[in-house]
Order: sequence, then C-alpha cells, then structure tokens
Amino acid sequence: MTPDERHITLRELQLRVKEVLEGAFALPVWVSAEIAEIKLNRSGHCYLELVEKGGDNGVPTAQARAVIWRSHYPRIAGYFEAETGQRLDAGIRILAKVLVSYHEIYGFSLQITDIDPAYTLGDMERQRQQTIAQLQQEGVWEMNRQVPMPAVVQRVAVVSSAGAAGYQDFLKELARSPYRFALTLFEAYMQGAAAEESIVGALCAIAARQEEFDAVVIIRGGGSRSDLNCFNAYRLCAHVAQFPLPVVTGIGHDKDTSVADMVAHTALKTPTAVAGWLVERMETLEGWLDAAALQLHDGVLRLARTEQLRLEEFAGSIRHLSLGMLRQRGVEIAGREEVFRSAVAAFFREQRQRIGSLGELVASRSPQQILRMGFAVVRAEGRAVASVRQVTKGQSLTVEVADGEFSAEAK
Repeated sequence: MTPDERHITLRELQLRVKEVLEGAFALPVWVSAEIAEIKLNRSGHCYLELVEKGGDNGVPTAQARAVIWRSHYPRIAGYFEAETGQRLDAGIRILAKVLVSYHEIYGFSLQITDIDPAYTLGDMERQRQQTIAQLQQEGVWEMNRQVPMPAVVQRVAVVSSAGAAGYQDFLKELARSPYRFALTLFEAYMQGAAAEESIVGALCAIAARQEEFDAVVIIRGGGSRSDLNCFNAYRLCAHVAQFPLPVVTGIGHDKDTSVADMVAHTALKTPTAVAGWLVERMETLEGWLDAAALQLHDGVLRLARTEQLRLEEFAGSIRHLSLGMLRQRGVEIAGREEVFRSAVAAFFREQRQRIGSLGELVASRSPQQILRMGFAVVRAEGRAVASVRQVTKGQSLTVEVADGEFSAEAK
C-alpha cells in the first residue's frame, strides 16, 4: 500500500480525535483552574480562558478555552456571586463541572455546566493563610506596629482612588473637624487584577518621600470578598508590614479582617472611621495641651508666690541687717569722730606752736630789730647801698638807724 493509499484527511483526523475524547469523557468532570480571561458576549454566552500555573513565577503549565452557554450563565453566575460575594472575574480560581468538547475547526474546549463556590472561598482562605504564615516566618509580622506613631498626625499620605466614595467620605469627615490636615493623595486601583501592583507602587512612591509625612492611610469603600482579596496578597502585605511609616487601614469591610489590616500599625473598619480616628487624636492632643497649659499657669503662679515670699523674707532680713550695720557703723563713726576731733585739736596746737616759733624767728630778723642791734641802712638816691662801688666820692647819702636817719657825704 502506497503512502497515498494510507493517508487520511485532516477532517478525518479531527473527527477521530473528537470521537476518542468524547468517548473517554462522556460524562462531566470537575476541573480546578484559574480564570485568565473572561468575556460576556452580547449574545449572552460567556467565554473564558482557563489556566493552570506552576512554580513561583506563575507561568501557565496548561491552558484551555471554556464557555458557559447563555442557558446556564445567569444561574451559574448568580449563584456564585451570592455565595462568594464576588463576580466571576480574572484571577479567581474555580472548581468547574465541565463537558469535554472537541470541534474539528475550533479544537479543544470545555463547556462549563456548574461552578462550586465553596472551592473558590476555600482557595481564597488558603491564600490568606499562606500569606500570614509566610510573613510570620520571615519575622516581619509585627514590624509596622512597632513603628512609633507621632503624637501629632497632620501630614498624611493617602492611598486610594480619587473618585472612590470611601475617599470622599474620608475628606468630608475631616472637613467637619476644626483641625487642618495636610493630605497628599497617591492614587491607586483599589480592586481588580491591577490593584495589588498599583497599591504597591503608591507605597513605594510614599517611601521615597517619607520625611514629608507623619503616617500613611490606605482607604477604600466596602466591597465583596474578592474585591478585597488583594489585601490578602503576600507582596502587598509584605510592603505594609515593613513600611517605614505607621500605616492606618480603613478598607471598608465589617465582617472580615484582611492580612493588610493585621500587619498595619492601626486597623479601622471604614474610611470614615479613619478620619474620626485622626480627629480624635487631635482632640486628645488639644486636651493634653490645654491641661499642660493650665498646669504651667498654676505652676508659674505657685512659683511666683513662693518667690514673692522669699523676696519678702530677704527684704526683712536685709532691713534687720541694715539697721544692725547702721548702728554698728554709727558707733564706729562716733568713735572715729572723737579720735578725729582730738587729732585735729592736737594738729592745731602743734601748728600754733610752730607758727609762734616762726613768728619769733621772723621778728628776730626784722629790719628794725637788726637796726636796734647797731646796724644801719645806707641809701644813695633812695636805693640801699650794698657795695662801695655803688657810690662816688662826694655823693650825698642817707643813713637809717634804729631811731631815725641822717645825711652823710661819701669820702
């Protein structure tokens, strides 16, 4: 038989494959997989891309197309959302009841006839517990709670979506308070497949400017468990746990606590509660400042009164000492006055005696006394003659003696 005689057509091959597959999987089977893509057609059919990921890098190890016909989609999707609180969406792991189908043109596909929501809930919880265990094993579980919260929290970095109702509620609550807060919004997706990466990016941007802020607030409004599942993701929670500033969460769920809440410094239920917490801290601080001011005022008054009493005591002591010193100085001055008076009297007596002696000396040497001793004063032309060279022969002279004077002629 020649090769031409042994060959089959492509369609025949596809039909044989279809026959084998549909024969081997005549009954539905339960298959676990992750939804990689999902699209609801206008016709009402829902088309999905299912994957199985392996290893830490998340690379798919298996992939298949699936469909939920419009006759089944409302029932399956409605029941799933009612039980899990979330819609069927990309990134969710499901346990689906499928019929194996093979088409000679479109190839291998799965027809989903049912989805077990309990599996998805269990998978979310498993991921949550794995995140908790890993953070505790790495020793970072308590790190953010150990970061000191400043006494004054006014410079706040906010991670949220600008248009989110929770963020608007947060702003309104703060606006009602009398305090001024410096808010800086670092916008991020707060749900969906891009939420984790977006929030981590916002935290990294804040860390680069950490000296500008007192604390970080992560807020969003309420949502389903799946909407909030990103807050159980390891990477996001690891950033929160190790963040250098204290992190306050208000993720908007009342029943469940996310892992991000667990590792944050302070976890509150809603964005409004976060705003109330910030205002309450300011009120507490204001009360403390008022009390401190009152204590300071009272302390200053007490100190002033004490010092006034001390000054009065000092003044009394000074007056007493002054009087004593004045009396002592008075006695000393009186004694010194008597000594001074005696010294002055003795000085004057001594000076009178000295003056008397000098008077006698002067009197003994007066011209009259000298003349009485036999001396005479010779004058020529009215001037006293002290030398013979002062007179000429025959010149008229006047001679003064003790009891008068007479004329003479020089020879």
